[in-house]
Amino acid sequence: MRYPVFGDVVLKTEDITLGVEVIAKRLNERFTEAVVITVVPGGMLFTADVVRALRFDVAMDYISCPHTPGERHNASPIVFHDNVGIRGRDVILMDDAIESGGTMKRLVAHLQAFAPRSLSIATLFVKPGRVAIPAEQFYAYEMTSDDLLVGYGLPWEHKYRNIPYVSRLRR
Repeated sequence: MRYPVFGDVVLKTEDITLGVEVIAKRLNERFTEAVVITVVPGGMLFTADVVRALRFDVAMDYISCPHTPGERHNASPIVFHDNVGIRGRDVILMDDAIESGGTMKRLVAHLQAFAPRSLSIATLFVKPGRVAIPAEQFYAYEMTSDDLLVGYGLPWEHKYRNIPYVSRLRR
């Protein structure tokens, strides 16, 4: 199916599958157990794909901080209930992508207040214009531009998260 807002495909379904395998392999080499915290709703697809490939004990939780794609200054409230307890534990924060990095930097600072043993980030890809984030990062792809992207968790106007590939947004 063709979508009128989609431009060039940036990551095909096969690229996403390979990226998930790369991230899972790196995490399997690094951890023996961890709490995976999904950034919802964007990170749900990536998290589901990655955790099925993890070979260590995983507890799962979620965190939310809604924002508009392309927005560089997200001031939305962070919602996190620490349902499984992260104090003294290895934590992996999972999202579909790090775009500007502003929201991810806020989420990392918020979670650090809960005193985890370690805090890492796992994403499918990162963009070049992102800010520095003080956490170990695992990602499969580094984009060459800061174009707005849609699909595989990335929305446009609250739609298209379920598209199984990543495409440039044509506006």
